[in-house]
Amino acid sequence: MVLGSALAVLHLLPQRPAIPLWLSAPHGLLAMSGFIVLVLALRGPPRGVASGAGAFGMIAAALLALAVAAGGCTLGCRLLKTPVAGLLVGVHATLAIAGFAFLAAYLFA
Repeated sequence: MVLGSALAVLHLLPQRPAIPLWLSAPHGLLAMSGFIVLVLALRGPPRGVASGAGAFGMIAAALLALAVAAGGCTLGCRLLKTPVAGLLVGVHATLAIAGFAFLAAYLFA
C-alpha cells in the first residue's frame, strides 16, 4: 500500500511525470503475491464467525480481486502507451483500500 500511495501522489502531480517501472512493478508484484496468499489463507478454518465478521474475508478477496483487475487495466494503458485516466486510478485505490479495511476487520475481529 505504501508503494501504491507513492504512485498515487506521482499521478496527482500537476506536471505528471511518467511513473517509473522500478516503482510500479514491485507494487504490482507485491499486490498479486499478497492476493494469492489471501486466497490460499481463506481455504483454512473460518474466522470471526462469533463476532459477525465471518464473511469479511471473502468480501476482502472480492474487493481486492476487483482492485487487481483495475490495476491490470492500468498496466494495459501503460503498455499501449495511452494516458491512464484519473478515474481508473481512483477506482483502483478505493477498491484496494476497502479490501484492506475488510481484511483488517476480518483478521482482528
